[in-house]
Amino acid sequence: MQKLLLAIDKVSTFVGHLFAWAIVALTGLISVEVFSRYVLNVPHAWVLDAQIMLYGLLFMMAGAYTLAAGGHVRGDVLYSFFPVRVQAALDLLLYLVFFLPGIFALTYAGWIFGNESLAIREQTFSPEPLPLYPFKFVIPVAGFFLLLQGLVEIARCAVCLRDGAWPSRVADVEEVDVEKLKAVAHVRDEDIAELDEYVLRKEQTPKAAP
Repeated sequence: MQKLLLAIDKVSTFVGHLFAWAIVALTGLISVEVFSRYVLNVPHAWVLDAQIMLYGLLFMMAGAYTLAAGGHVRGDVLYSFFPVRVQAALDLLLYLVFFLPGIFALTYAGWIFGNESLAIREQTFSPEPLPLYPFKFVIPVAGFFLLLQGLVEIARCAVCLRDGAWPSRVADVEEVDVEKLKAVAHVRDEDIAELDEYVLRKEQTPKAAP
């Protein structure tokens, strides 16, 4: 079971990493358009639509990866104080009541929208239109990966309820590895504590009157 869960985690992570390259394409497209518009005085009407599509592609296809990494926003002010079995029970309830119906509806409706768009060869409303139907098919594809990862999370909740501990996840690169950063800069925890204490003393010292 654990191998299967980790395998699907890896699939979601791969998909997220793959479509993360959309941000590179988006950055390049905007840079080229800024140069063309303000230096060459040759704007392109289709670029705005392409930017929106690329951002939507990045946003939609990152959903399953973010879920696999536990990166979605949650109100954990009280949640983190609960025993793990209570956490698992709450997560399981929310997945069954809200997540599965919502993502299933998104996937089903997205498939219908995509097919309707394909049938009429829908395009963007622009002087230089782009085909819109390939972009609309991103909705059910993203929904499929979210559903798949959601089933993995439900299985994790069940395992946690049985064993009293959360099963492991696939590790991924953090945006900032604080420990490695401190090691490179030769900074110790004691140095940080001393600096915090010094700053606190400075803030509490009354300032002399002018």
